[in-house]
Amino acid sequence: MLESRIGPSRTGINCGLRIAASWIAMAVIAAAQESPAPTPSPTSEESPSLSLTPEESPSVSPTPEGSPSPSAAPPRRVRISFVPPPLEGTISLGIYDENGTLVRVLHQQAELNELTIGPDALVTQWDGKNDDDEDLPAGKYRANGYLVGHLRVEDIGEATPPPVESEPPASVKVRLMPNPLANDKRSIIDLVVGFDSDGSYLKTRDDLPLFMLSDTPNLIRAFITKRSEKSVDVWQDNGASVRQFRISNVDKMMAFDCGEFELK
Repeated sequence: MLESRIGPSRTGINCGLRIAASWIAMAVIAAAQESPAPTPSPTSEESPSLSLTPEESPSVSPTPEGSPSPSAAPPRRVRISFVPPPLEGTISLGIYDENGTLVRVLHQQAELNELTIGPDALVTQWDGKNDDDEDLPAGKYRANGYLVGHLRVEDIGEATPPPVESEPPASVKVRLMPNPLANDKRSIIDLVVGFDSDGSYLKTRDDLPLFMLSDTPNLIRAFITKRSEKSVDVWQDNGASVRQFRISNVDKMMAFDCGEFELK
């Protein structure tokens, strides 16, 4: 009886073992719940990468590897040479197409030293473009020009122009000096007065500028009359006043022809 009171019974031992096992199981579960979750491997967005963003990515040339890039077309150069007429003055030279239309003002009131002086002629070049810097089609062209002598300009001052109903025609005919190198007859040209933002000037009827007249800006109209065989009068209007100019020695000009050539 005494042993049964102070010693554990078999039932008590089994109960204690079951309680201890329960505590161990609970501790293992608690430890499993408290242990940190395994760190996931970095995603592709979080992982450091050496690839560039689309904005930073270098552009890829569409040219296949090994194939040469297309080379630029060679510049078009036409050499023009001519013997200037025996007259002191300046040169205006234009390029004309097969229809006789002026397509390029190559030189405007240029001094002789502005051109290349060859052993027996003056030399210049044309790049095959028109006055708008556009390439012209291949074909035949011609270069014609004028050597303009020393014209004399006199500013008459403010004047009253002819009435509108009796305004002179747009051009006047001027007889030029014959060019002895060309054995031509004495040429006759239609002389016109033109104007732009830089002022007024004398030009041929086909728009080749020959001689700067004035630097008056903002002109709204201008016209020319023939005073004599060697002089013309010009009126120019800027909207506020009309001024008259007299140009003498207009016959001191010679025409010359550089011939025909082909643009390829």
